[in-house]
Amino acid sequence: MTRFEIERLELVQLLRERNITDNGVLAAIGAVERHKFVGPLFVARAYEDTALPIGYDQTISQPYTVAFMTQALGLKRGSRVLEVGTGSGYQAAVLAEMGCRVYTVERHLPLLTHARKMFDQLRVNVLAKAGDGTLGWPEYAPYDGIIVTAGAPTIPDPLRDQLADGGRMVIPVGDKQTQTIMMLSRAGDKFTLRQESGFKFVPLIGKNAW
Repeated sequence: MTRFEIERLELVQLLRERNITDNGVLAAIGAVERHKFVGPLFVARAYEDTALPIGYDQTISQPYTVAFMTQALGLKRGSRVLEVGTGSGYQAAVLAEMGCRVYTVERHLPLLTHARKMFDQLRVNVLAKAGDGTLGWPEYAPYDGIIVTAGAPTIPDPLRDQLADGGRMVIPVGDKQTQTIMMLSRAGDKFTLRQESGFKFVPLIGKNAW
């Protein structure tokens, strides 16, 4: 067993201790090689439970945050998922490992280009494009899950509209310093909201955000 395989097992155990109970999420995090999604300077820290810089004032999210948000979506194999904020590509790779159909939007073209290279190299089945994620990706809507990996001042209406009946959206909402993760569920035209505080994300930039 390699060093990275051992570190992934230890990370999964840590997430279990932090009340991540979805076995699909845990298995995906145990399988996806996070060290390939971080820069060379941070490879040794790839399996620490912390966010790490990836350039352009962006970060690869803390593994616990990835696990918490993914678990909150309640996904199953074949679920259609929109990710807003591709970043390093790690979150999208976790979703794809779970058997989801993943569509991801990134505003920073160099990050998107690098993420696409990783998807190709690791044979990760993800459809990615450059653009304003606050507008969603209407061509492939509706989505069973929408995950936003940057903090917004409010929930963008286009994303709410692209959520499928029975679908869930997970999005950090707040000011630019701290956010609350909002978990929005749709049943017909009715939306219900739960929230979990104590998270920090980079700002969501776009027409319907900052």
